[in-house]
Amino acid sequence: MKFVDQQSKEETEMCRTIEVAPDSNSPVVSAGTVFDCRQLLFSEKVVAAVEDYERDGGEELFTPPLNFAMVDNGIFRSGFPDSANFSFLQTLGLRSIICLCPEPYPEANMEFLKSNGIRLFQFGIEGYKEPFVNIPEDTIREALKVVLDVRNHPVLIHCKRGKHRTGCVVGCFRKLQRWCLSSVFDEYQRFAAAKARVADQRFMELFDVSSLKHLPMSFSCLKR
Repeated sequence: MKFVDQQSKEETEMCRTIEVAPDSNSPVVSAGTVFDCRQLLFSEKVVAAVEDYERDGGEELFTPPLNFAMVDNGIFRSGFPDSANFSFLQTLGLRSIICLCPEPYPEANMEFLKSNGIRLFQFGIEGYKEPFVNIPEDTIREALKVVLDVRNHPVLIHCKRGKHRTGCVVGCFRKLQRWCLSSVFDEYQRFAAAKARVADQRFMELFDVSSLKHLPMSFSCLKR
């Protein structure tokens, strides 16, 4: 197993990309606890994994990360996953993870990436509190380029709680999907709840998606 750091000139100081070689001794999908994955109608892989496990006589269930949800085909969002969530994440067959936190990625999480051949894109955005919120537009734009590249799918986007930083990336992605602002804000507020920030919503409202429209997009709501 080896790690390869890849940094383009444009991404220096903005995104740290780590590509992980798959381990030939990668563990098979095992079960976690607590969550009944049959409720996840959006993920056939998860349902199939649960059914296979139950046919083998298993009784345990999977645990998703905090604020986990499907954004679109091959795109998921959540809070920071920990070891209790690894079995669940294996069922998604992830190729990439986008981490929006600046802190070094935990060793246990790096081992999980190594054993499953998952690539890490890390965009360091500080978790400010109002009124000192500073959302770096260029960093959000680079993160969206990773999201839009289907070669990175399935991809999980996460920050610490899956609310603000993740909410801003998903909200800007929704603008690319031509969602109206009221729908973008409604989705953001469902995850942020009482912690919703005016600054985040203002950022999404003013975010210019024109420079990203030339990128190929093949997501479900664009096919209607």
